[in-house]
Parts: sequence; structure tokens; C-alpha cells
Amino acid sequence: MLLPMRILVVEDDKKIASFVVNGLKQSGFAVDHASDGEDGLFRAQTIAYDAAVVDVMLPKLDGLTLIQQLRGNGARMPVLILSAKGSVDDRVRGLQAGGDDYLIKPFAFSELLARIQALIRRATQTPEPTRLTVGDLTLDLLTREVHRGGERLELQPREFALLEYLMRHPNRPVTKTMILEHIFDYSFDPQTNVVDVLVHRLRSKVDKNRAMIHTIRGVGYVLRPA
Repeated sequence: MLLPMRILVVEDDKKIASFVVNGLKQSGFAVDHASDGEDGLFRAQTIAYDAAVVDVMLPKLDGLTLIQQLRGNGARMPVLILSAKGSVDDRVRGLQAGGDDYLIKPFAFSELLARIQALIRRATQTPEPTRLTVGDLTLDLLTREVHRGGERLELQPREFALLEYLMRHPNRPVTKTMILEHIFDYSFDPQTNVVDVLVHRLRSKVDKNRAMIHTIRGVGYVLRPA
């Protein structure tokens, strides 16, 4: 049995850390969390991680120094930097410190996940599927085209992101909270009805003739072949 890939998240903001850690776990990763730079450095030096997500502004040891020390000790795991600072100079400093990618807060979880997957693919030279298929529904990740029964469906970006998420988890219930964390950014109010609205819009395009997106009362939604 293959072990899940292991990710280290170094983030002192409890809300952001919970958003990232829970989202990664729901996506099938094993995740460790450090709330300060010293703990993050210790974990990174003692455990073999497949990738790390590191905030810049950390207590005890800042994120860039953490990354520099890791690189100085020969660590080669890919590192995604998180920061509220989005200037070109800030991004350059992050990459020069040894970061492999740079994501500006606030962010959507779907983008963070895609960036981590891309970093791991480059590090392991593992190809990522370019097309998802469930029943007569296909989604092309490169061209971003969606077809059902040979008919092309025109989707908005968040409709596409939701469908991709559902198609990556066919026959598995997903909750509204999971959808919020994957499709929207961490600042969204969990009591909002944006998920219901988004699912309704997606259904109107995907489920014209035979339903594939089903509501599980009290749980969330599930995508099943028609």
C-alpha cells in the first residue's frame, strides 16, 4: 500500500493554517503543521516531506531564513511561499531565498493545491492526468473544455473549479465546507449561501437531461455517473 504524500505547513495564523491543513488532508495528503519558524525548521530537518508550505512572517524564525537554512543544509524538497506581500521585489526575495513558488494572500485553495501538485510533479517527474472522465462527462484540464454526451458546456471559472473538484472525487460525498475551502478563499464566511448558488448554476448546465450532481441531505453533494 502506497503511503500518502506528506506536506509540512508552517503558518502561525490559526484560521489560514486550519484552512490549508484541512484542505490538504481532504485532498489525500498527510499533513504536519508548525506554528513558528523554529518548529518548522526542526520538522523539515528531521522528517522527509514531499513539499512544504511556508509563510513569510513567522514568530521565532521568519520564513525566508527558514528556507535559506534548509537549502544551506542541502534540503531539496519543493517549497511554496505564502505571503501577504505581493510586490515584485518581495516575490524575487522569496525565490532567491530558495522558494520554488510564491502565492499571495488571500488565495483560493484550488490554486494552492494546483501549485503544490505542480511542484511535486516537477520534483518527482510524475505526470498529472490531463483529462477527467465520469460517465459521459469529460473535463480537459489543459484546454479547460467540458463535454457531456459530446455536447460542449460553457462554464465560468468557479463552475469549472467546482466540477473539477467533484470529478476528482466521484461517488464520494463532499460537504459545503469542503467546497468553500477548495473553491473560494479562506476569508469567506462559512454561513454564506455561495455554495448553493454555485451548485445550482453548475447543475443547470451539467444536468439538463440526466442528473449527475446529487444532494445528500445534511451532508453535501456527490457526483455520480448517470
